Amino acid sequence: MPTDDSPRAPARHWQDCGDVYDFLDQIRLRPGAWLPGGSLRDLQVLLMGYQVALGVHSIDENCDFWHGGSFSQWLGTRLGGTSPLGWAADIERSTPAGSTPAEEFFRLLDAYRSEAAQATVAPSLPDLEFMINTFVTLFWRKRLLVQAAERLEERGFRVVRLDAGQWNTERDLHRAMAAALGFPDHYGHNLDALSDCLGDVACYGGYDDTAQGAGLVLAFTDYDRFAAACPRAAQSVLDIIARRARQATVLGRRLIGLVQSNDPQIQFEPVGAMPVTWNSNEGTDASRRV
Repeated sequence: MPTDDSPRAPARHWQDCGDVYDFLDQIRLRPGAWLPGGSLRDLQVLLMGYQVALGVHSIDENCDFWHGGSFSQWLGTRLGGTSPLGWAADIERSTPAGSTPAEEFFRLLDAYRSEAAQATVAPSLPDLEFMINTFVTLFWRKRLLVQAAERLEERGFRVVRLDAGQWNTERDLHRAMAAALGFPDHYGHNLDALSDCLGDVACYGGYDDTAQGAGLVLAFTDYDRFAAACPRAAQSVLDIIARRARQATVLGRRLIGLVQSNDPQIQFEPVGAMPVTWNSNEGTDASRRV
């Protein structure tokens, strides 16, 4: 029987079902035909047979209704414990007055599927890797930076790519940043002005900040060359990015710094009271040796 908040599936032959949930929808439509005695233990046996068939025919389908499986574990948390008899007995034992075990099963099934779908979506934000420990992440191999930038771009982030290897002076830095980020004409071309204008862009505009977590990514290549030419400015830029990124996060926005260096041993002082760390693929010294 369909629950009040579940869509009514069309009746079809069981051979036309695409997965276990299609199959369960058919049982939901006619529980009396599939479960003549109204016992969920018959349903549990049916689903065990379904899973055995998946294994025999090597079909890769997300279906786990074994006793102790994902549905059983979720149900145990929901009901405050499980019994050795399995999830069918647990649901029958807890079915409230005015309902039937079949109705209760499908109500719980809808809740289980809804929570599973939400749990799948939540960890999908690619920015988490670049914001959990620091807002500025180092790369040695350019291809890894390119791949990270592309993943973020696919999720709706605006990626601004900056070739720091062309900067021989601090003024080169300011010209490039002002042009790439659309700073106003009165931009002062100094580090204080950079902090102010980057803060405006990161916290209040300049990119589409969607509910999926999109934001602004500054991707620098050949940063070691700029660091060698202007070490103080190179350190300060990363510190500014980290401070403004933290401020943006408080306002529900995103700013991420990705920094590629041809020197695998390059180091920076902590920025924004947070360290500059290597990306997860190149976190050890050995991984940055040819």
